[in-house]
Amino acid sequence: MEAPSASSAPAVADLLEDIGDTVRALRKKQKLTLAELADATGLSSAIISQLERGRANPSFSTLAQLAHGLDIPVGKLLPSYHETKSPVVRKGDRRDLRRSTPEGMGHAVYELLVPDLNGALEGLWVVTDPGHDTSSTPFTHGGEELGLIISGQLDVCIGDDLYTLEAGDSIRLDSTKPHWFRNSSDEQCVAVWVSTPPTW
Repeated sequence: MEAPSASSAPAVADLLEDIGDTVRALRKKQKLTLAELADATGLSSAIISQLERGRANPSFSTLAQLAHGLDIPVGKLLPSYHETKSPVVRKGDRRDLRRSTPEGMGHAVYELLVPDLNGALEGLWVVTDPGHDTSSTPFTHGGEELGLIISGQLDVCIGDDLYTLEAGDSIRLDSTKPHWFRNSSDEQCVAVWVSTPPTW
């Protein structure tokens, strides 16, 4: 990941401070100590403390662990979380939920297809580059997911079962089972994913 430029550094610092303030407020609202939140998330108290003070740049995986420990969608940890009245999301107005992935996992883009995260489901437009691989950090959370491959190819693993999907294929999965995704082809994969309840 590239280091932020001098001009973007203040904006990044403000973002990290906002995330930290949100985590601290939610933790206190639920009357959790740092140690209790650490137990619920699998993160160390030191990491959570640094994050709350805006001194850590969390990966998506870390934010997901925090969100699951606080029993909220990941999106609620981000300052851009908001509700809108219109049910329509135009192509050019999708919220970019671009995740930074660890080195070696490949690049992915996530855009929100629903106006906000206050409903019973979320929809994502997901583009993964060749080499994108989350097998080292399987996802586990409540609810169900439906994936539809628009173009390209994607490997989806649910528990011990591996499925290779191509354009036009779809899959439903129980999100409580460990699952991960891999683009092992030589072209981008474009897919639509719908989850209930929202996980962002």
